[in-house]
Formats: sequence, structure tokens, C-alpha cells
Amino acid sequence: MVTTHNLGFPRIGAHRELKFALETFWSGQSSTDALEAVAAQLRARHWQDQSGLDLIPVGDFSLYDHVLDMSVTLGNLPARTRSFDDDAIHAYFRAARGRSAKNTEGHVAAGEMTKWFDTNYHYIVPELDAETRFQLNATRLLAELAEARRQGVTAKPVILGPVSYLALGKSKDGSDRLTLLKRILPVYASLLAALAHAGATWVQVDEPILVTELDDAWQNAFIEAYSTLDTGSVKILLTTYFGQLKENLAVIARLPVQGIHIDAINARDEVEALIKLTYPSQVISLGVVNGRNIWKTDLDATLDWLEPLSQKLGARLWLAPHASLLHVPVDLAFETGMDAEIRAWMAFAVQKIAELKILAGALTYGREAVATALAAHRDAVKSRRELARVNNASVKAAIRDISASLGQRRHDFETRAARQAEKLHLPLYPTTTIGSFPQTHDIRMARTRLKKGQLDIEDYKNLMRQEIQRCIREQEKLGLDVLVHGEAERNDMVEYFGEKLEGFTFSQNGWVQSYGSRCVKPPILFGDISRPEPMTVEWITYAASLTDKPMKGMLTGPVTILNWSFVRDDQPRATTCYQLALAIRQEVLDLEKAGIHIIQIDEAALREGLPLRRSQWKEYLSWAVESFRIAANGVADETQIHTHMCYSEFNDIIAEIAEMDADVITIETSRSDMELLDVFETFDYPNQIGPGVYDIHAPNIPETSQIIGLMLKAGRRIPAARLWINPDCGLKTRQWQEVIPALTNMVNAARALRAGQASHGDQDLAPLLEAPGAFPS
Repeated sequence: MVTTHNLGFPRIGAHRELKFALETFWSGQSSTDALEAVAAQLRARHWQDQSGLDLIPVGDFSLYDHVLDMSVTLGNLPARTRSFDDDAIHAYFRAARGRSAKNTEGHVAAGEMTKWFDTNYHYIVPELDAETRFQLNATRLLAELAEARRQGVTAKPVILGPVSYLALGKSKDGSDRLTLLKRILPVYASLLAALAHAGATWVQVDEPILVTELDDAWQNAFIEAYSTLDTGSVKILLTTYFGQLKENLAVIARLPVQGIHIDAINARDEVEALIKLTYPSQVISLGVVNGRNIWKTDLDATLDWLEPLSQKLGARLWLAPHASLLHVPVDLAFETGMDAEIRAWMAFAVQKIAELKILAGALTYGREAVATALAAHRDAVKSRRELARVNNASVKAAIRDISASLGQRRHDFETRAARQAEKLHLPLYPTTTIGSFPQTHDIRMARTRLKKGQLDIEDYKNLMRQEIQRCIREQEKLGLDVLVHGEAERNDMVEYFGEKLEGFTFSQNGWVQSYGSRCVKPPILFGDISRPEPMTVEWITYAASLTDKPMKGMLTGPVTILNWSFVRDDQPRATTCYQLALAIRQEVLDLEKAGIHIIQIDEAALREGLPLRRSQWKEYLSWAVESFRIAANGVADETQIHTHMCYSEFNDIIAEIAEMDADVITIETSRSDMELLDVFETFDYPNQIGPGVYDIHAPNIPETSQIIGLMLKAGRRIPAARLWINPDCGLKTRQWQEVIPALTNMVNAARALRAGQASHGDQDLAPLLEAPGAFPS
């Protein structure tokens, strides 16, 4: 018999039930008990969705983030979040977003947030220092294990492993995180013992950093950790995903664990080597169903590979998705409005669980036992390969005609900057926003009514024009220097463009968690890409007609559209990205022709597409940077190109970012307290930069003095003449009552900095930090 199990299931709910429960709680309109009731209902439903598996994960559900949950379990929430007299859940949400429910006292700095490996999921970074102490708090995990067992679930608790936890954390004082290993291991040992006492037989311990390049110290940390945890209290399934193990295969072979999970989507060629290195009783779990994309598994081809392994391994063989299903939507059954032919090619989380059962049935009882299911899959896979609508001859020809000249600006940055200054007449420390403004209830209702046929297109456009007009007037009152149209007409920064391009299709309920309550519905990229007509020109030129101030056109870049979509797996990602680049290039040129001379092309997801191993970065960055340049660089010198990147570490790819040759780059620096700008002490970044001074993912209002302080830190690394002032991301998810005071303080900070510059020059601005009361907030 082949054992089947799952590594993790989507948390948010098929209809985003958790999102709405969280936001109701945060606004003070519901209680902790009500929030927990929704969470319990979702867990029960999700366990039912996974019924038929031999082991079902418990502890993968989270109210915000599983890494933050591990910090709670280890007693490692920042002290600032715990210094209030209220329930633990409020400290939890303070760490996640700066504050908890609306009626709870105390706003603090939220924990730093960054991308989970190469995904669009964000985690809250553990905070560590030389004095960090750990103390077990297993209440949540033990309660969920008991809850699952009461419901008859054969449960496998899931925890983030000790070495990955330390590696994913940030040392706040520069101390070596590995010195904390001896302190953290006793807590993990106690946790494993508690889980065993509560009835767990297996515990899934995730160590995803094993697919990255590790030096000797981190490799040795695994030996020390798992030798210490080998107490016999419970069986450990050491779990890796997102890539190949390479040199870390030898490390894993030395670990005294009872089972090992390997990513057989990305590391299939390592499976035989792993089998040879393991001992005869050790479980080998193979991740054979793609947990990151939505295409059906080619079950025939997978069985062709698995059958010999099954004969060799026998009961040692376990099957699972290659990674947690957190990264795919819940259930394809709700996609009743999708093109039936394309829908037949897909599998969401529930369907991927079914694929595992089919594979296990075929291996256990023979293919004839599941012949009907295999035939249906076979037909779908064949249809997708042969359908003419997937391929477009003219698009393929355009890709063949790409030359290096498409990615070149006409002159260097200094020449362009002078011409742009003459045209735009911007002040020192120009202020702008990243693009989106609040998506109000009225905006969302108008979009819903349009989709339901309750509002005709002209009435919808009139309502969007009213929202754009409001956005322009508010920005003018605030005194911003470069305005945006606010993106009222856009449902999502990627989905909107996907809807305007050929080669995409869309789900109705294909929601995937990005962070907390924030969900995205990735477009599904199934065919060759082309742009039938302009996508944004009408809206942005309308906004420009309402003001005398410079208007910034807003586009999503080709790399971000690629990385934030479910993409085709039948051609190289680079080819698909070049197709997107040519489509965005057409839009850029049409905006310029229409009189828009500042154009922002967001590449928020540039870094998350990086391979997890540095040795593989060069190839990705080559085509990713070239794709941006193709999209952006056909414009005249006078047209200023901006790009935006958010919530990632950029220091190690700063040279490639400079090669993008955007005139202005805006990045997140507020949560990291400008630490991301440290690289500019050694790297002479040539162009202009807007370090984000306002954390839009927390509801807190930044003080004017805080913004001034951040800009002065930036000014120590980058000349004032090349600095912009802006939030760290778009304002779509915030409320107007939060946005107005925050941007007011941002504009006041810019004015104070200009006054200080005019009065004192660069060297005398630091005293502004020492007199925060001088600046209104």
C-alpha cells in the first residue's frame, strides 16, 4: 500500500471566509470567539476536503502566517507587541500588522514582512538577537490536534523546523543566529514530546532552506539539530520543497529522521540518489503533484516513472504534492463560468488531492482499477497540447525578431535626467504615490454590478470617472507633486492587464493568500500573448485632463505579470516573459504618444522569480532585466520611466536593478528602517530612488518626524537631488481616513526637508531628527 499525505492546505477558504472574518474582527465589529468559530469551521471543511488521504496536516492553518505562528509557539514575539494588558491574539496581530482590533489600545511597529522563498506569499520575519530566549507555547497546535482527532482525522502535525526558523529570522543586533541553536532545540524537543503525548505518530518538520546553498556552519547545524531531536518520542518526516537538494543530499543522509520528503517536480533526478543514501526502513515521500500551479498532472507519465520506484520501495513510498497547496486555489468545482475546454486542463487543491488518490490507487491495485479517471486525465492533457488557440504564429515571429536595440534608451541617464527636469519642473524631494488609492465599497459594488449585468458599461465608466476625479482633487489638496489616477477601474494589478491581453483566462473564485487577509486571484496564462488594443490610455489621459500637475501612467511589468500568474508549463518562462514585454511596450508607446511623460512599470515580483540557488541567478536575471528594458526603453529621453519593487531584499541584485535603467525606482524601506539602503554605501546607484517612508500594510499613521528621520537616513547614502518621497506600496487596501493624514504628513515632511535644504544645505539637516516637535503631524 502506498501512503498518501498532504503538506498543507489553503487557509483562506473557497470564498475567502477567513479574509472577511479577519477584517470584521480588526474593525472591532466581531469578537475573538466569532473569529475563532469561523476558523474552526474552515479547518473542519478543509480536513473533510482531504479525506481519503492516509495522513492529513494539522497546524498548517493560520490566522495570519505560519512563520508568525511558529514565533508564538517558541515564545518569540517581539516585546513591544506583548506590553499591553489584553489577550494573546492582540499581541499576535500587533506583530503582524502593527495593531489588532480597532478598539484595542496601542499601535506598534509591525514585524518586517518579506517573500516566502520564490512565492508571492509573505511571511513575518522572526526577530532575533543575542539575548533571545525561547519558551514553549504549544497551546494552538495542541488544541488543533485535539480538534482534528475528535473529528476522526488521522492527523500529522506540521511545524517549521529549527534550522529554517533561525535562517529565515533576522538578527536585530548583528549577532550570529546559529548561536541560538542550543537554546531553541530544547524547546523543539519539548514540542515534539507534547505532540507525541497528544497522540501524534508522525510530525512533519519543514526545512525548506535545504534547497538553498548552505555553508558548512548551517549544514552542521542540521546534524546537531536532528541528533538532538532524535529522542524516539515521535517519528519525524523531514520535509523539503521548492527545489533541488544538490550538495545537501549528503547532509540529509546523515540525519536520524524516520522519513524524508523531496520535491519530485523540481528535483526528480535526485530521487534515485536519495534512495541510495537512505537506510532500508526510512520513508521516502515524493512530491509528485505540483502544489504551485493549476494544471492537471500527466498521470500516465507520472505512473511510468513511479511504478518501478514503487516496486523497489514498497511500503516506504509515500506520495504528496511537491509543496503545500497554500499556493493554489481551493476548489475548481466553483468555476462554473470558465471556458469548459480550458477548465478541463486544471486542478485546484481539492482536485490535486484527488490526483494523489488516483496515483496511489494505480500503484496499489493496478492502472485498470482507476482506468476511467486515468482516461479523463489523458484526454485533458492531450487536448491542451493540441489546441490551436494556445499558439499564435505572429507572436512567435515577433519573439524571433527581438534584438538588443529594443532594450536601449537613446541616451544615458544624466542626459535624460536633464531633459526630464526641464520638462517636468519638479521640486527637490518630489512627492508621489505608488499608484493605487483606496478601493472603496462603492468601487467594488460597481464592478460587481457590471459583472452581474446590473450596470451597463457606460454607466460603469461614468462612475469610475467620478472616482478618478475625486482621487485627483484629493491629491491636489494634499499638495503631491506627481499625481496618479488611482486605479479605480482595476480589480488587481495583474488581473486587470490579463483581462486585456490575449492568451489569458480567469477564475471566479481562484483566490490565493498573499499575506494576512490579502488575497489575489492570479490570471491563468495558457497561450501566446498579444495586446489587441490599448489597456490604460483612456483612463490615464482622462485623469491628466483634470489637472495641470504631471500625471504618472501606471502599468504592471512583464516579469511581475509572469510571476504573479499561473503560467503555462509547455514553454520556457523566458519566452512567455518576452511575449509580455512586447505587449507592455506597445502600451508604453501609446501612453507617451497620448502625452503621458511619466510612466511607472511595476516590477514588484522581480526578485521572487529568482532561483533559490545563487548559482542559477544569472540566467533568470538576464532575461528578466531584458524583458523590462524591452517594455520600457522605446520612449524619448524626456519621458521618465519609474519602476516599483516591494517587500524583498534587493541588496544582492542591486547591479541588475541598475541595469534595468529606470529613471526612478521606488522600493519598500519603512518596515526595515531603511536597512535596504545599506547597499548604497558600497554601490554607486546611478539613477533616482524613492525609498518608501510609509508602511501601507499597517493601519498606523506615520508621524511627520518619522518620515523626516527615514529620509535623513536615506540622504546619508543617496544625494538629496536624486531622492523621491513616497509610500512603500499602493494604497488600494487602505481607507481614505487613513490615507489622507498619512499623505499629509508625508507632504509636510517633504516641505520641511526642502526648507532645511534651502536654509542649511546637506550637512545641517541631521538636527531635524532631534526636534521632532517642530514638524506638524
